[in-house]
Amino acid sequence: MPTKRPRGAFDRLRYYLKSLPRGAKRLILMGFDACAVVVALRVSLHLGLHPYPASWSGFTLLSAAAVATVLPVFALLGLYQSVLRFMSSRALYALVVGAGAVTAALYGANHVLHEAVQPQVILRFAFVMLGFIGGGRLVARDLLNRAPRGSEPVLIYGAGEAGLRLAESLPATGKSYPVAFVDDEPKLQGALIRGVRVEPAERVPQLVRRHRVQRVLLAMPHAPRGRRNQILAQLRPLGVEVQTVPDLADIAAGHARVDEVRDVNVADILGRDPVPPNQALLDACVKDKVVLVTGAGGSIGSELCRQILQLGPRRLVLLEMSEVALYQIERELQMLRSDGASSAAPVQVVALLGNAHHKPRVRDIMKTFGVQTVYHAAAYKHVPIVEQNMVEGIHNNVVSTWYTAEAAVEAGVETFVLISTDKAVHPTNVMGATKRFAEIVLQGLQQTVTRTRFCMVRFGNVLDSSGSVVPLFREQIRRGGPVTVTHPEVTRYFMTIPEAVNLVLQAGSMGRGGDVFVLDMGKPVRIADLARRMIELSGFSVRDESTPDGDIEIRFTGLRPAEKLYEELLIGQNVSGTEHPMILRAVEHSLHWEVVQDLLGDLMIILRRGDCEAARELLGRAVQEYQPASEVADLLHRERGVDAEQEPLEPAMAAAGRITELASRRVM
Repeated sequence: MPTKRPRGAFDRLRYYLKSLPRGAKRLILMGFDACAVVVALRVSLHLGLHPYPASWSGFTLLSAAAVATVLPVFALLGLYQSVLRFMSSRALYALVVGAGAVTAALYGANHVLHEAVQPQVILRFAFVMLGFIGGGRLVARDLLNRAPRGSEPVLIYGAGEAGLRLAESLPATGKSYPVAFVDDEPKLQGALIRGVRVEPAERVPQLVRRHRVQRVLLAMPHAPRGRRNQILAQLRPLGVEVQTVPDLADIAAGHARVDEVRDVNVADILGRDPVPPNQALLDACVKDKVVLVTGAGGSIGSELCRQILQLGPRRLVLLEMSEVALYQIERELQMLRSDGASSAAPVQVVALLGNAHHKPRVRDIMKTFGVQTVYHAAAYKHVPIVEQNMVEGIHNNVVSTWYTAEAAVEAGVETFVLISTDKAVHPTNVMGATKRFAEIVLQGLQQTVTRTRFCMVRFGNVLDSSGSVVPLFREQIRRGGPVTVTHPEVTRYFMTIPEAVNLVLQAGSMGRGGDVFVLDMGKPVRIADLARRMIELSGFSVRDESTPDGDIEIRFTGLRPAEKLYEELLIGQNVSGTEHPMILRAVEHSLHWEVVQDLLGDLMIILRRGDCEAARELLGRAVQEYQPASEVADLLHRERGVDAEQEPLEPAMAAAGRITELASRRVM
């Protein structure tokens, strides 16, 4: 996109100076410095009670000596290499050194030329020269960095180091400039930082109106998530777009700069602070071990790989069926190693193409590389897609887990961790039923082995994963809406991907065999509320009956096939705590391995025939809580005395959110 040319005379001059070649800019600076030296010397000679009556020839020779000294010294110190707009304190050091050098040169020239200039005059010259050259550069820097006409006024919330860096970087973009800092610290309020006043939080509405601010930049990467959530709640009614600098974890990991501006992290909207990890639990199954991650290129699998790399395994083996996804995660891990972001640079990363339901291949991989810990993240997870592709969904979610688990037993793997989901609890869809069946397979297999520990970690939705509502909402907001939500009352549990994976790694270390671990997901969130918050923090208003002139509409489209109004994490109430406050151990019913084997044998016959109805019926036999969405709707229709043809599926399923109650009746 071509750069927009400025309109004002001063802006045009600044645009012209910025567009000059580097060589021309250096010549201009050198010419300015030479003139400043000559003028400083003349002024110094005429300051004081008794001006020094130097001859023109003597003055010319002294000026030539000063210029011949100061320009090479400044060049050697790199003063002409730095960009004037970003002049730092190192430039001031160079000025001081240059002043010292030229002072010494003048003393020598004065002695040689017998001009009898007094020492205090030469010393006075050094200070005048510093004022002219240093002050001129500061004035030029501020003029060049001044926001051009038409640039956007912004508020910076946070007057700490991050806010200062942000304020310094904004003028360089030429698009925005800070009109005020906002900070909660009383000691800072009223102070001026780079000429910008620090204001208290209660003045934000007034500042927004006075300066016509459309955007607030949240520069508080160290603040707890709860505090950032409070600030966002205060800003939402103001109709301003809110952006933020990255959080501390991203900055520390080298994934972002402190002065980088991003859209608001949805984790801040949902808002809770993660519990510090137990390092002993993190290390137990990973440090100095050979670790295999299946589905290594997916949302959860790739984050598992990143965090495992930081913990220093002896070898990290990636198994992924998508060539593109495998290439991307391997490249990222290699970059992390080369950048020194990993605590264990010598870790060997092995990237392998393969499908987890090819049992001989998986077993050979485990034996060849001596795998000790497996994190099985390979699965299909999109509810409507799995519902419409039942055979493939069962193959990938059930058969792959079964084959990978048996391969792990044959290869002598120590720990096998299955990444499960809250949709496995009282499932109404094929995806949830297959994940619960996969749990049952591991619980049954655990009855026959002692060397390999199997455990499952169950959690809800993760933010910004593929298929998540968050990136969908962002895209819809960028397009101007509407933002689509399936139902006004649909709720979901949410957790960030890094937090969920961190807890998965810790939970796997606590498994005794056949355990089902459940992550504390906090309070469930209404998806409609999440959509409203994202719209408002993007600087728009919601268009509804009360505000018909709003910017973006939230449109309700009806529940998708097999979708539930809300999700659960526990099948029963038999649950206990663990060593970690965010991880619970659930004791749930299981089947004998002989029964599981019979079910799996029947399943393979059905899958070979491609018989979807028989496959659905077998899922119902294996997973007692499974109540297909169509059956739930029929039950609701019968209870309400309504003909199914008179009321469509989605409203029937939405009635009072009673899916779980009806499913539990079937179990009893």
